[in-house]
Amino acid sequence: MTFSEMLDRVGSMGPFQYLHVTLLALPILGMANHNLLQIFTATTPAHHCRPPPNASMGPWVLPLGHNGKPARCLRFVHLPNASLPNATQGATEPCLDGWIYNSTRDTIVTEWDLVCSSNKLKEMAQSIFMAGILIGGPVFGELSDRFGRKPILIWSYLMLAASGSGAAFSPSLPIYIVFRFLCGCSISGISLSTVILNVEWVPTSMRAISSTTIGYCYTFGQFILPGLAYAIPQWRWLQLTTSVPFFIFSLSSWWVPESIRWLVLSGKVSKALKTLQRVATINGKKEEGKKLTVEELKSNLQKDIILAKVKHGLSDLFRVSILRRVTFCLSLAWFATGFAYYSLAMGVEEFGVNIYILQVIFGGVDIPAKFITILSISYLGRRITQGSLLLLAGGAILALIFVSSEMQLLRTALAVFGKGCLSGSFSCLFLYTSELYPTVLRQTGMGVSNVWARVGSMMAPLVKITGEVHPFLPNVIFGSLALLGGSAAFFLLETLNRPLPETIEDIQHWHQQVKKAKQDPEAGKESQTIPLKTGG
Repeated sequence: MTFSEMLDRVGSMGPFQYLHVTLLALPILGMANHNLLQIFTATTPAHHCRPPPNASMGPWVLPLGHNGKPARCLRFVHLPNASLPNATQGATEPCLDGWIYNSTRDTIVTEWDLVCSSNKLKEMAQSIFMAGILIGGPVFGELSDRFGRKPILIWSYLMLAASGSGAAFSPSLPIYIVFRFLCGCSISGISLSTVILNVEWVPTSMRAISSTTIGYCYTFGQFILPGLAYAIPQWRWLQLTTSVPFFIFSLSSWWVPESIRWLVLSGKVSKALKTLQRVATINGKKEEGKKLTVEELKSNLQKDIILAKVKHGLSDLFRVSILRRVTFCLSLAWFATGFAYYSLAMGVEEFGVNIYILQVIFGGVDIPAKFITILSISYLGRRITQGSLLLLAGGAILALIFVSSEMQLLRTALAVFGKGCLSGSFSCLFLYTSELYPTVLRQTGMGVSNVWARVGSMMAPLVKITGEVHPFLPNVIFGSLALLGGSAAFFLLETLNRPLPETIEDIQHWHQQVKKAKQDPEAGKESQTIPLKTGG
């Protein structure tokens, strides 16, 4: 009897599972708030130099920039008792007395003057937040293997609530950045534990549905953020409002049960048995739960215990030629997706449209994008879907270079289309990656892939700074990398209607079958009709 069959005995899809998925999904609504928070807390409003304190009374004249509009970072040199210069003549100097901001919103930019020569600090703050997500992955992954999935989930909720609240009360930018880094770390801990605990407690046939449900919670969370930001114009209160609910989630998560596999592998078989019996009671199968024994539980998870003793590491991804190719192509696709996605997601204010409405549109496009992606990967295949999505996204980003800033509607449409393609790319990559790696290396492969996505998202804000060299340069970089990632995807194996590989030998054999099929199409027909396994 497998663990899935044992779960059927205690109720594989009953009241417990519905409540369990709900408790895991609700906090994900708030994850989008933190990932995209700086769209609103770091908005850069129109601004100009503050007049000197001893400036003579009269109209304050500003020098004109290259675009014919008043300069944001320069003012005319003020000479006491001198006549006012006109808008095109006179010596200029930086804004020595600060800036005046034309906005009713209070942001970290207006509070700490992150404009002109300091504008790079705004992008750096977002990049360091993404670095926290990157570092939090391996750190919390190791801790969850040692202390369990549930304690790390609870701790991550508390850490996000505390560090997010700390950021709201930060007296200076460096302290704010430290707290945002800790927010990023905790988000990785939440994501990791949520994925594992979701997969553990629902039947194989319902995993796609439960995973999609949790994924859509992140999508709907993108609708909550602009509403909160519109109602709360002060960045500190907005930061606090998005953080406090995670104190409540840390309390509700005490009800979430620990991973049975982790309990057994950690020698806590009695506790695992009690957990299963509690689930049976909730699902109305108390008598079935009483029939379970410690010996039966050990026997059913014997395969997991044996696999846990067989050590496969990072080196295996590069030792075997086919795994080396899969790792390289997937890493490039993940990097390109994270890199380009956050270039658009965090660039809402660049399109000259109301940022509240545009953020709702940016969130809304994920709904049809993910649905179309699911249809495409089910009928056209994973490889063509993944490659096409990145190529389309790259084309949309590059097209922005040739569209005038005056054509706001077209620029917005291209950005929304590109963002939808990249959202679909993320959805495809999660499934595609889990199907390409064998069971003994699946977690390692997913971990490496996720790291590259985080590296891309961390670098995206920094690349935006290259816009100071030339305005179109960031889009050239973002679009080119998306095209490169899409091209790499076409070198991967197709997994549609294929069984999941269990061992390294399985994927090597699979690769040989594909090579023979290319040389002799008749020889490959049999390999194309193998039914997809339900486990893996």
